[in-house]
Amino acid sequence: MSRCREWTGNCHRCFAKGEMYIMSMFDVSLICDNCHKAELRHPDYGKAREAEHAAVKRGDYNFKGIGWRPTYPMKDLGNDPIDW
Repeated sequence: MSRCREWTGNCHRCFAKGEMYIMSMFDVSLICDNCHKAELRHPDYGKAREAEHAAVKRGDYNFKGIGWRPTYPMKDLGNDPIDW
């Protein structure tokens, strides 16, 4: 996913309904709290966070992220079939 979409009430990764969301650290997906918690456990989360920080420091406020690469088992980390 390379372009931010509007929040429609469903998580862009697991499609669960919800009122609250946060933008993924890996891409421009708007994700629910459960998917966010799963992201925090992803082995590349630190790398994604550092890349975002570096982009902002150089003035890139539209950074698209390093891309979501699910690890297995995916049930623990969410699922983003949009990026497949």
